[in-house]
Amino acid sequence: MKKSIKRLATLGLLAIMGATFLTACGKKEENKDGGTATGKKTTITFGIWDEKQRPTMENLVSAYEAKNNNVNVEIQLTPYKGGEYWTKLEASATGGTAPDVFWLNTLHAESYKDGGILLDLTDSIAKSDLKLEDNYPKALISMYQFDGKMYAIPKDFDTNALWYNKAIFDKAGVAYPTDDWTWDDLVATAKKLKDAGLDAGTYPIAAPLDFQTDYYPTIYANGGWILNDDKTETGYEDPKTQEGIQIWIDLINAGLSPDLATMTDTSADAMFEGGKLAMVFAGSYMTPEYMSNDAINKNVNLVEFPEFNGIEPNIINGLGYAVYSGSKNKEAAVDFALWLGSEEAMKIQGEGGAVISARNDAQQYFAATNPDLNLAAYTNHSDIAFPLPVCKSSAELYDLEANQLKWAYSGEKTLADTCKELKAGADEILNKMNK
Repeated sequence: MKKSIKRLATLGLLAIMGATFLTACGKKEENKDGGTATGKKTTITFGIWDEKQRPTMENLVSAYEAKNNNVNVEIQLTPYKGGEYWTKLEASATGGTAPDVFWLNTLHAESYKDGGILLDLTDSIAKSDLKLEDNYPKALISMYQFDGKMYAIPKDFDTNALWYNKAIFDKAGVAYPTDDWTWDDLVATAKKLKDAGLDAGTYPIAAPLDFQTDYYPTIYANGGWILNDDKTETGYEDPKTQEGIQIWIDLINAGLSPDLATMTDTSADAMFEGGKLAMVFAGSYMTPEYMSNDAINKNVNLVEFPEFNGIEPNIINGLGYAVYSGSKNKEAAVDFALWLGSEEAMKIQGEGGAVISARNDAQQYFAATNPDLNLAAYTNHSDIAFPLPVCKSSAELYDLEANQLKWAYSGEKTLADTCKELKAGADEILNKMNK
C-alpha cells in the first residue's frame, strides 16, 4: 500500500497538497475483524468536507444505524478549502488511517485508483440491488469506472442552468427566458436588454472564463472535444471546439457581458447577487447561496441551458462514495457505502436540498425543496449531459487552459492562435502523464 501511495507523489498530488492528517479517532480496542469497537458496536469513519451537508449526512448515519444497531458511524469533516481535505486524506492513507468511507470527486478518482487508495467495489455492487445501469446517469457511472471496474458509488451531481433576475427584465420590459430557448434567443434577448438601457454597471449576461459552467457545454454540443478517449491528445485546435468557445467571447465583444478584467475583479456570481446581471449561467450548487441572498431571492428564477447547434448543452459532474482499500473493517464499510446509494438514502439526501441525488428516482427531491423555482431545469436532461473531461493531470490542464484562454477573452490574441499554443502545452502535459 505505501508503495502505491508514494506513486501519488509522482503523479503530482501529494507534492501539490502536502501537510499531515490529524485523525479524529481516539484510542479504541480492535475487534476480531481488525475494525474498532465501541462496546459491541463496530465503528467505521465517514469522511466528508461540506459543513452545509453535515446535517443531511448525520440524518443518513442515523437512518443506517437504526437498521444496523451493531455499527457506529463517525463523521469526520475536513474543509475542502485550500486542498485541506485531499491533503489529509492522502496523508492518512499513507499512514493506514484514512476514513473507511469518504467523499470522492472525479478529479481525484483515477489517481487514487492508481495509488491503491480505492477499494474495487465491482463484485459488491453486482451482488447488491443497486443496478447502477438502471438507476444512475451513465455519465456519472463512467466517472468512477476504470477498466470495467467500479471504484465509487455515485453520490450526487451538478449540472448547469440559466438564472435570470425578473426585476431587471420587468424594468426593461423584456420577456423572461423559457426552457425552450436556443442560443440565438439568448443573444437576441441580451441585445433587447442592452437597447432598453440598463442601469449603470448592469449587463444583460456574463461570459466568465468558466470551463464547466460555460464553454465546455457549448464545445460538446457543437461536436468539439477536450480530451480524446485514451487521454493522449487535446482538441483545442478543432474548429468545432473553437466555435464553442468563440460564442462567449462574442458576448464580451458585443458589450452584452462585462469584460474579463471586470469579471476578474468581481465574479459573475457576485455581480448577479448584487443585481448587476440580468442573466448568468450557474451550477446547481449555487442554488443555496442565491436563495440565502435576500437582495435577489424573491426576484430570480432559472431555465434550462439554451439549445446550441440543435443540441441541449450541459456538463455533468458529481461526487461518489468510495471505500478505503486499507480499511480494517471492509465488510461494514462496503455495506454502508452500498446503502448510501440506495433509494432510501438518496431520498434522505435529496430532501436535504443541498445537492441533487445521483439516483434517477431521487433527483426529483431537489426540485421539490423549492417549488417556487424551476429547479427541474437542472435535472430534466441529466441522462444526456456530457461528462466533465478529466484525467490524472486535470488540475494542471485546467490551469493552463485558463492562463492561455484569457488572452483570447481579453482580445490580446486571436482564439485560433491561443488554441494552437494551448494545445501544444496541454499535449505535453498529457505526454508526461502517460509516461
